[in-house]
Amino acid sequence: MGFFSKDIKTLNDLFVHTLQDIYYAEQQIEKSLPKMVKKATDPDLKAGFEEHLEQTREHIVRLEQVFEIHGEAVKGVDCPAIDGILEEADEVSGDVDDKQVLDAALIASAQAVEHYEMTRYGTLIAWAKELGHEDSASILAETLEEERATDQKLTEMAESGVNRQAA
Repeated sequence: MGFFSKDIKTLNDLFVHTLQDIYYAEQQIEKSLPKMVKKATDPDLKAGFEEHLEQTREHIVRLEQVFEIHGEAVKGVDCPAIDGILEEADEVSGDVDDKQVLDAALIASAQAVEHYEMTRYGTLIAWAKELGHEDSASILAETLEEERATDQKLTEMAESGVNRQAA
């Protein structure tokens, strides 16, 4: 572990560290979504990003509930993975001049974010159950279902028109 990080010795330590990781990630996503709303030109995509921004704020609240249940301080730890995904999304969208291609790029970037979140939430749910924290698993499962639904909406949007228009 890093110099200032607590060593991970138990599954519970790993659970808390991963909880801190996704908490940081959700906060970074909350900061990035308004930029994506501004860049999107497809009205449905713009509305979808706005909706997901509100969901992300609720995800943060739920994570804070899980920290409380576990008696842990609410804090994030740097997550180079989400930082990299968001940085790449910003770079790619900055390199696209055609607005229809830009919408396709934004969907692809958003799905990369969703897939990262789904892996983290799925893992946290499994570990919460293993640790006997069904209450936390239930809270995290609600968020996972929203992430999956967002990913599905993005797929449908891409396949029903955005990708075709970009081609």
